[in-house]
Amino acid sequence: MSSDLEVSALAINVTIPQALRWTDIRRGEVFTLTTLNVRLLPDGHLAVKAYGRPVGGGRGAYVSFPVPEKPELAALIAEAASRAGALWVAHRGLG
Repeated sequence: MSSDLEVSALAINVTIPQALRWTDIRRGEVFTLTTLNVRLLPDGHLAVKAYGRPVGGGRGAYVSFPVPEKPELAALIAEAASRAGALWVAHRGLG
């Protein structure tokens, strides 16, 4: 396998545990944030955005929200990235 193979994106989706969820407002609608999208950047750092559903029900818009700087969320993100890395290393090829 060539070491100059370009991988353009590595991303995972992580369910936010109930105790760590929060609400935010976008376009006048209140959302409960339930999912994190974590991306591995080319420099090795992580970038993260949160997604959720409108409190009032329905699908709502697919809009990203910033993630608050809280130690509990930072720990969740780091743990999820490490777990994803372990899963990738252990992959068994195409099924």
